[in-house]
Amino acid sequence: MRTSSRLLRIRTLVRKELRQLFRDPRTKRVVFGAPLMQVVLFGYAVTTDVRDVTTFVVDHDQTAASRALVDALTASGYFRIVDRSDRSGAIGEALDAGRAAIGIEIPRGFSTDLAAGRGARVQVLVDGTNSNTATIAQGYVNRIVQSHGLREAARRGVEFPAGVELRARAWFNPDLVSRAYNVPAVVGMLLLLMSFLLTALAVVREREMGTLEQLQMTPITPGEFILGKTIPVALIAFVDMILVTGVALFWFDVPFRGSALALFVASSVYILASLGAGLFLSSISRTQQEAFMGTFLLLMPFVILSGFMYPVASMPEFFQKLTLLNPMRHFLEVVRALFLKGAGLAEVWPQVAVIAAMAIAVMALATHRLGALLRSRS
Repeated sequence: MRTSSRLLRIRTLVRKELRQLFRDPRTKRVVFGAPLMQVVLFGYAVTTDVRDVTTFVVDHDQTAASRALVDALTASGYFRIVDRSDRSGAIGEALDAGRAAIGIEIPRGFSTDLAAGRGARVQVLVDGTNSNTATIAQGYVNRIVQSHGLREAARRGVEFPAGVELRARAWFNPDLVSRAYNVPAVVGMLLLLMSFLLTALAVVREREMGTLEQLQMTPITPGEFILGKTIPVALIAFVDMILVTGVALFWFDVPFRGSALALFVASSVYILASLGAGLFLSSISRTQQEAFMGTFLLLMPFVILSGFMYPVASMPEFFQKLTLLNPMRHFLEVVRALFLKGAGLAEVWPQVAVIAAMAIAVMALATHRLGALLRSRS
C-alpha cells in the first residue's frame, strides 16, 4: 500500500512537471528545436578543416613548371589565388592588409633546379594571427609542393638519392574530417545543456511561484520529489539524444561503429550526473535568474575542460587533472570511441564507471540539500 502511494505521488508530480514544461508552445520549440538547430550549426561551423585559403603568388620564374605548381595548389581545393605580383615585397603588403592568409614565392631558376635534380626551393609566408589555420595551411603547402616535386622528377627521369619513405595512414577517420570528430561531441554538450538547465530551474521555480510551501504540506519525501522533477527532464534528454544522433548519422554521415547499448548506458549515467548537478544548483539558488546565470557560469568551464574545443593533452598539467572531475570529458571519450572506433561497453566501462560514481555523489548531495530545504520550510 505504501509503495503504491509513493508511485501515485511520483506519477502525479511527473504529470504536473510535464504539463508545466509544455504549457507554453515556445518551450517545445526550445526543448526539441534548439538541439537540432545547434547540432546543425556546430556540424557546419565548428570545424578545423581549412578550405579556400586566400593565397598571394609571386612567380619570378614564369615557366611551365612554376605554373604547374600553382595549378597543383589551386586544384587541391585548399588554396584560392586572390592576387599575383612580380615583387617580393607585395606578399608582405598583402599579409599586412589582410588580403591574403598565405603567400607563395617561386624564385628564378625553379624549373632549372627541378630539371637538374638539385632540389628546387619555394618560399612560403603565412599569416600567424590564426595559428590553427596557419599550421594546417603550411602543412598542406609542404605536402603539395613535395608531391609535385616528386611527380615532376619522375616525369623528367631525374633520380634522387634513396631516402626514408614515409607512408602515413589515419585510422578511425581516414579523411581526417573534423566533422566526424566534432559532431559526436555535440551530443555530450547538448545533453549537458538541456539536463542541467531544465533541472536548475525546477526547484527555484517552485520557490518563486509559492508552490514549494504547498508541496511541503503533502507527504511527499525528498526522494519522491527528486524523481518527480528528474524523470520528465530525463525523458526529454533521451528524446533529444535520439534526435541529435539521428542528425549526426543521416545528415552529416558520421559513422557509428560501436554498440548502441553502450551509448544508451553511458548516456543514462551522464544524464543522471547532469540532472544531479542541475538540482543541486537549483537548491542553492533563490531566483530563476540566479539559477540561469549559474548554469552558464558553470557550463562554459565544463565545455572548455572536456576536450570539446581543445585537446586535453595540450592543456597544462593542473588543468589536465582538473578535467578528471568533469563528467563531460569522460562522456566525450566514450561517445567518440563508440562512433569512430567501434568500441563496445567492455572498452568504455572505465569512463562509464567514473561518470556513474559522479552521478551517485552529486545526486546524494542534491538529495541532502533538497531534504534540508523541505524540512526548513516545514
